Amino acid sequence: MTDKTPNGSRFHKASEDARFAAQNLPTPQTDSPAYRLAFQDTEFLLRDDLRPVRFQLELLKPELLLDEANIASMLVIYGSARIPSPEHAQVLLDAAKTPEESRVAERLAAKSRYYDEAMRLAARASAVPVDSRGKRHFVVCSGGGPSIMEAANRGAWECGKESIGLNIVLPHEQAPNRYVTPSLSFQFHYFALRKMHFLLRARAVAVFPGGFGTFDEMFELLTLVQTGKMKAMPILLFGREFWNRVVDFDALADEGVINRRDLDLFHFVETAEEAWAHIVAFWKDDALGALAAAEPTVVPDCLR
Repeated sequence: MTDKTPNGSRFHKASEDARFAAQNLPTPQTDSPAYRLAFQDTEFLLRDDLRPVRFQLELLKPELLLDEANIASMLVIYGSARIPSPEHAQVLLDAAKTPEESRVAERLAAKSRYYDEAMRLAARASAVPVDSRGKRHFVVCSGGGPSIMEAANRGAWECGKESIGLNIVLPHEQAPNRYVTPSLSFQFHYFALRKMHFLLRARAVAVFPGGFGTFDEMFELLTLVQTGKMKAMPILLFGREFWNRVVDFDALADEGVINRRDLDLFHFVETAEEAWAHIVAFWKDDALGALAAAEPTVVPDCLR
């Protein structure tokens, strides 16, 4: 059928050409990989030479889908994949077989309260209303995995709100936690592109106790703000005792390898309420501040 709309494209869509190509009669020529449409040729796309194209695709796909979902800004939550939820803390303790395993299990179980705090913070962020253009703000975003990441997505889910998960392909089997909104669940090959998407829409970042991955994400963010490559935003470190035990920030300043004022780039907090107060205060002179400070018309059960 001829498309007679005045502004319609004069060319077939790629999806239509792909359908036409699938109808090719089998011949030695059409059966050859060389004959495949380039965008349907997985072997071609996975060549080392195509790495720049794969970089572009990993940048573009989430960007387009997040735009289509009207997500203008995010609250990003980083944290451990090993801290148990309060209901599973005893299971972890019971599974310990050696004195060392028991000591580690006790430390992790003691941190289970942060699971609840991550849920509470995510629930509060999920109550932020849409703006006058219908854009959504402070949408919860996690790494999509278990533990603190699960708590972030779960906090939004229990409020009936969508949340984002940015998973990474790993050698061992892993999957997004069940609370990530399926249409906002993304998978990355490149750590660099994943970290970029964490921060492109971030307007606040909460960092819970974590290991190498959490350190990597947190210190890259601090470096970007410290060097002026990225504008400042609330960077909230949950658990002063933990962070001061594992990183001697004051010593970095004493040694002169960072400036003393760099310690003002982040704030220690202990509760979701304290973290949200910092976010509201930071954005108070911006339209985001009014949205963040707005109390829900009807307080959902998840915030009671």
